[in-house]
Amino acid sequence: MTEKRYCLADLAEQLEVELHGNPDLEVDHVAPLDRAHKGAISFFANPRYRQQLRAARASAVILDGKSVDDCPTAALVTDNPYYIYARVAQLLNPMQAPAAGIASSAFVHPKAVLGEAVSIGPHAVIEAGARLGDRVVVGPGAVIGSDAVVGEACILGPNVVVAAGVVLGCRVRVHGGAVLGADGFGFARGPDGWAKVPQLGGLRIGNDVDIGANSTIDRGALDDTVIEDDVKIDNLVQIGHNVRVGKHTVLAGCAGVAGSTTIGENCLIGGATAVAGHLEIASGVTLTGMTGVTGSIDKPGMYSSVTPVAPTRQWRKNAVRFNHLDEMYRRLKALEQELAELKGQASEQE
Repeated sequence: MTEKRYCLADLAEQLEVELHGNPDLEVDHVAPLDRAHKGAISFFANPRYRQQLRAARASAVILDGKSVDDCPTAALVTDNPYYIYARVAQLLNPMQAPAAGIASSAFVHPKAVLGEAVSIGPHAVIEAGARLGDRVVVGPGAVIGSDAVVGEACILGPNVVVAAGVVLGCRVRVHGGAVLGADGFGFARGPDGWAKVPQLGGLRIGNDVDIGANSTIDRGALDDTVIEDDVKIDNLVQIGHNVRVGKHTVLAGCAGVAGSTTIGENCLIGGATAVAGHLEIASGVTLTGMTGVTGSIDKPGMYSSVTPVAPTRQWRKNAVRFNHLDEMYRRLKALEQELAELKGQASEQE
């Protein structure tokens, strides 16, 4: 990345936020609130760090309107400080695109179609019929399968695999080691063992999707697996065949979604969450970390299912009791019924 310099007036105008302080003051990097000095811009979004804000030595701080009086420096004022911080960090650290061209050790099939200003790294492979849009970056060792489509300005990291027929929209970023369009996990059991079910569907990924390192998204069995626009997928996430993930949804690290499940728009899926197959998850659902989802969720809201950590001795006792919950429930219902009958008898005697 290359570093740039901006004056606060330009940042405020470009990001459409309010400026408090010297408009000619310049910043050239971002830094944590407690370690920022002259030339740095930081942000404040968590009340527990208010004392750090009051002692801030950054040239400017991004914050909300309620915190302006506690800020001793210039400020960019917004209702969403963290988002504006992200935008400022992008402006100050624009990504340096590699030079266009094809490395001598790369293989590009004569029937592949390349757009303008494409960069293909060492030992990458572009197979027959693959189509790459303008300004696509293919990292070292990456493989683009036959008839795959990679939209404009996509960035594929080292050793990424885009399997045959997979379609990526524009501005998709795929981090190293991710595999897009591998076969889904489909096997049918018979008298002599398992028979593989051919995975005949594809994988379609929308625009502005980000896919983390070593994540895997399987192709469909018959219909396509679909990842809609602006979905963000962390590292080590597994998405099974025929899954559909709605726009603006985020999946954190080590989450897993089994086949044929649909996840709505604007969902937040916490780390290590496991979602079973053939389910429907409504839009606007938040699943906290390590939640196990075994049934469909038809209303937006926050859902959790994992018990908190406890000393092992106590956890073992609780685990034993958990296995008796149904029995305890039935006994409690029977006692309640007996109590109700006794109260009825007492009322009759009065």
